[in-house]
Amino acid sequence: MLIKPTEEELKEDFEDSIDFIIYNAGEFPANRFTTGMTSKASVALNFKTREMIILGTQYAGEMKKGVFTVMHYLMPLKNNLSLHSSCNQSMKDKEDVALFFGLSGTGKTTLSTDQHRYLIGDDEHVWTDKGVFNIEGGCYAKCDGLKEENEPDIYRAIRYGAVVENVVYDESTRQIDFNDLSITQNTRCAYPLNYIANAKIPAVTKYHPKNIILLTCDAFGVLPPVTKLTSAQAMYHFISGYTAKVAGTEVGITKPTATFSACFGSPFLIFHPQRYANLLAEKMEKFNCHAYLVNTGWIEGSAESGVKRCPLKYTRMIIDAIHGGKIREESTEFEKLDHFGLAIPKTVEGVPDSLLNPRNLWEDKEAYGKQLKHLAGLFKKNFAQFADGASKETLAAGPQ
Repeated sequence: MLIKPTEEELKEDFEDSIDFIIYNAGEFPANRFTTGMTSKASVALNFKTREMIILGTQYAGEMKKGVFTVMHYLMPLKNNLSLHSSCNQSMKDKEDVALFFGLSGTGKTTLSTDQHRYLIGDDEHVWTDKGVFNIEGGCYAKCDGLKEENEPDIYRAIRYGAVVENVVYDESTRQIDFNDLSITQNTRCAYPLNYIANAKIPAVTKYHPKNIILLTCDAFGVLPPVTKLTSAQAMYHFISGYTAKVAGTEVGITKPTATFSACFGSPFLIFHPQRYANLLAEKMEKFNCHAYLVNTGWIEGSAESGVKRCPLKYTRMIIDAIHGGKIREESTEFEKLDHFGLAIPKTVEGVPDSLLNPRNLWEDKEAYGKQLKHLAGLFKKNFAQFADGASKETLAAGPQ
């Protein structure tokens, strides 16, 4: 979960230089009668004593997310930006670094794992004036329906030394059934970063991101597979952190439901989201970085209509075009997305033009318009909670 210390580091005396101590007692439940306690699970942080206590949960992610919360407090104080993102770097052009933001199920780990690019990390990073570094020493990938032909790097990383959670397997052959979600939808595997053949070790780069990719899985089926964002729009959609849940993923979810998580990591934020968004915009401007919103979800209709998600092969072509700088070329023509004002490219190499604007794919154009307006309203309703601390520039960049 965290970076493994070197042999030399283990020889050091940490008595007077401990950064943080984690007390993990996951099998011991928290006292529900304690003021403010709502369940048997508790993750408590004390920044003064530099201690973290985990009670009542054996979810492996609590340790790394606890440390991530600590970084969300410490890093902005140094004008560094802590990010709930994956990060990779081109093998041919070391200055070509990309950040991927996205909530669970949007494809963040899948799309950042690319055989032509070094993987710096898949979940937690810090962007400083000296480049980007990974907070973790490994990856924590979803295993739902995992197949070697679709995600070979992740599939091959699940071997001796990796840890799987909530999966069903044959006790005699120890073969995992990745399609069996009877325990939970959230099946996971944690593995060391060096289990990925093209991982960059140490997981740090002195170069700055050229592209930022905000991933969403739009179950309403109205957002284009890719739009180019202005700096202000990047701040707005970074703060919004939108994706959608579909029927069957959670108890009680019977239709597409919007989910927003500020900065794609709301539970881990210490300050107002605008503070992190300002740091993002400052670094984008300083290092000439471009931003895109990529929808890996539905585009031909809503999830409940029965149509399939945007084909992964086309999403990968879009990502390749972003890496190659083709979408930001001066010759690229754009059209505006109603209500949102986002720039939709009219062509992307390898992707049928008709797929780039969902309006072209919906048989019922009026229904599409209503659905798009409905989603815009959900964005505005969600953002109202941040309005008091948000800049005028960010507010103006949202749906109108």
